[in-house]
Amino acid sequence: MARTRVLTALLAAATLAMTACGDGGGSSEAEVPQKSGPATIRLWINGPDTPESMRKWLKTEFEKQNPGSKLVIEEQQWEGLVERLTTSLGSPKETPDVVEVGNTQAATFTNVGAFADITDLVPKLGGDDLLESFVEAGSVDDKTYAVPLYAGSAYVFYRKDLFAKSDIEVPKTMEEFVAAAKKLKQDNADVPGFSGFWLPGQDWRDGVAFVWDAGGDLAVQEGDKWVGALSKPEAQKGLQLVSELFKEASGAPRDGNEANPQTPFCADKVAMALRPGWFKGTLEDKKTGCPDMVKKIGVFALPGSNGEPAPVLLGGSNIAVSNKSAHKDLARKLVELMLSDEFQSQYAEHGLTPAKVSLAKKLGDDEFAKATIDAVSNAKLTPAAKGWASVEGARILEDLFVGIAEGGDVAALAKKADEAITGQLAKD
Repeated sequence: MARTRVLTALLAAATLAMTACGDGGGSSEAEVPQKSGPATIRLWINGPDTPESMRKWLKTEFEKQNPGSKLVIEEQQWEGLVERLTTSLGSPKETPDVVEVGNTQAATFTNVGAFADITDLVPKLGGDDLLESFVEAGSVDDKTYAVPLYAGSAYVFYRKDLFAKSDIEVPKTMEEFVAAAKKLKQDNADVPGFSGFWLPGQDWRDGVAFVWDAGGDLAVQEGDKWVGALSKPEAQKGLQLVSELFKEASGAPRDGNEANPQTPFCADKVAMALRPGWFKGTLEDKKTGCPDMVKKIGVFALPGSNGEPAPVLLGGSNIAVSNKSAHKDLARKLVELMLSDEFQSQYAEHGLTPAKVSLAKKLGDDEFAKATIDAVSNAKLTPAAKGWASVEGARILEDLFVGIAEGGDVAALAKKADEAITGQLAKD
């Protein structure tokens, strides 16, 4: 969820392209003439999180409720998304009407005026029932420009048969988890590339859980400035554990990313993987997964050092109306439909946390629902720095974790990452 490549320079260019926006928030909508009547509305949806069945429902309902209009859903990949958004959102001719953005990207695009003001729509969309932190990410100066679409905290998918073969119980603490990951890799050493715990080199979004569990952070606010915090002792402890997992538990590519985790999982090369709830659906899918293996799978929340769920990254997405859309009325109606109980309940059925707190009960009461709720209970967001998306875009964290995966000096790599993070955040 929020996988980016763009550099700060691109976002600076976007600020100019999207016109003046004062101290934050949307620019004047009057400069984009609004068209009335039926129209074709373009929606950008990212990755596989919103399954095909939900997309078909959305298209059918929107076109039924708005006779003569059409909904075109265009899937975007998370990789490189911010570059594409930067280019398209600044152009009335190229912009989609409604866009999904990662929750860590919402604040940046809100602040450069990319999104239309939908403050008046918030009560209709759910008001106080909406996930508060996601609303905050899409708000500036008491005005709201992006609202939550769904959330999802990762939890551990594990092979029950491999646990039984290695005589391992579900771990209750971080220490037990690490020991299990190492033993599972050792016990399956005859399988090339086997992972007791699957952790590809670039996957900082899973790796940060170990930093947070140790009491560290990616960046902290000092006075009125944000600075990198990966060199602090607590973060160093977490990164050293990540290094240990890379060396002794993971068989994933040292320079790989977290894309297509079902491939090694279905190939019997993974005993444990930290994945969002939708991963179950990916495994069950006959085209993308391995339905016969699902019966061998169990789940549990990543355990922390204190025996409570570890603080994993609270991923998810916001939804917004492009400020350059010429069909804002229809775009707002689409956002309403996407925040409706009918649509949001389908996210819950697919293992994701709905945008509305009251719909969390729709997740059910099986082990997958319990793992989802447990994982969310202690989940965290990336630092609240306004320009955090530029840090992700510069791939500072991917470079850090790949360097660690390849056996680099953890302290030196962290110091370099801190300098880069501080430099990026100082530009805002």
